[in-house]
Amino acid sequence: MATWKTILKLFCRCYGNRRARFAALFSTETTMYELPKTVKVVEVGPRDGLQNEKVFVPTAIKIEFINRLSETGLSVIEATSFVSPKWIPQLADGKLVMKGIARRPGINYPVLVPNLKGLEAAIEAGANEVAVFSTASESFCRKNVNCSITEIGRASCRERV
Repeated sequence: MATWKTILKLFCRCYGNRRARFAALFSTETTMYELPKTVKVVEVGPRDGLQNEKVFVPTAIKIEFINRLSETGLSVIEATSFVSPKWIPQLADGKLVMKGIARRPGINYPVLVPNLKGLEAAIEAGANEVAVFSTASESFCRKNVNCSITEIGRASCRERV
């Protein structure tokens, strides 16, 4: 019977030792019988992977990438993000990507939105599911959405009212 210790060793080998810090969260006595019955896998390559590219990936290639991922059996593919092109120019074509993908039944195509403006753009582009940005680190928040945790919290509260 596989234990969490065995699973974490494999995970760390595949994804790097920085993930090893999660090992402290799990008992080495935990067995597979205690795992959840289902796991939701969200493919974020079209958003998270492409946003880090140094050069702009053409819209047609992004659409083809998502369409090919749709053929793999995945049930959730995070397609793009609706953020300021000033901060992430690689995803400035989010609306075109959402309009261009061939949506398959049974597959969700969520998009990342950091604020109300992003949500409105996502809805206009035809998104029917969103991932909402949140952070617990002040520096990460400043780097990614150009405001403090307090500011993003206040903005979110104002936007929800």
